[in-house]
Amino acid sequence: MGSRQRIGDQVLLSAVTIGVAAVLGVLAWLVIDLLWVAWPRLGWHLLSELPARAGRAGGITSILVSTALIIGVCWAVVVPLGLGAAIALAQARGRWAGWIRASLDVLAGAPSIVLGMVGMLVFGDLLGLGFSLASGGLTLACMVLPLVVRAGETALRAVPPDIHAGAMALGLSRSTTLFRLIVPVAAPGLFAALALGTGRALAETAAVIFTAGASDRMPGSLTDPGRTLSVHIYELAMNVAGGDASAAASAVVLIALLVVIQLAAQVFLAPLIARTP
Repeated sequence: MGSRQRIGDQVLLSAVTIGVAAVLGVLAWLVIDLLWVAWPRLGWHLLSELPARAGRAGGITSILVSTALIIGVCWAVVVPLGLGAAIALAQARGRWAGWIRASLDVLAGAPSIVLGMVGMLVFGDLLGLGFSLASGGLTLACMVLPLVVRAGETALRAVPPDIHAGAMALGLSRSTTLFRLIVPVAAPGLFAALALGTGRALAETAAVIFTAGASDRMPGSLTDPGRTLSVHIYELAMNVAGGDASAAASAVVLIALLVVIQLAAQVFLAPLIARTP
């Protein structure tokens, strides 16, 4: 029986190793192919110049500014509301809390193009923001909020119950226990939820086209239309003849941003994780 179990373990380990190697091989092939196509357009000018000839030439400075402003609007909404809702749900009990969790799960799985249309109707038409960076950022916030709330709630619920029991035994108030003990312990999970939401927002395309527009000009305010990196890649690849190299170069920048965000999150979270009991 022991010999059969060892053989089964070896077979399972070999299958997992082959699967991981296959995935990494495909990923490496995609990255190499992307770099090969993007190589003629890569350079400092890509980050320091404005788009020219519908994006075939020049850089992506205005695209990066629009992307940063939209993500900033998204964060301004998601950080207070998302973390606050996560804390409230983690402490909540009862049927209504279950309904809210189910509603968040449904909203998290809603197609992005549907949320984009809702954002266009609510923020663009009803609130009068039109095609603007503010409208796009608020729509992205609606898309990211369910993800951040549910991931944040999971992180808070993962805090060892002994911490809460010890705080109650010492006579600490609920607010002191929450903000001095539970939230600091759950901080790695909360920041990971924000990083995951940021990656989702950066990669979103359909919802942003419906709300922020696709203008590649340098925005002057949040009420101006703009084009994010993901929309820029789509426009160059699908609607601009001869824009493949520029689309690939923009995709390289987007992947680099995602990698930097994840690495920065790991570096920032390392001390917090080390202090977690």
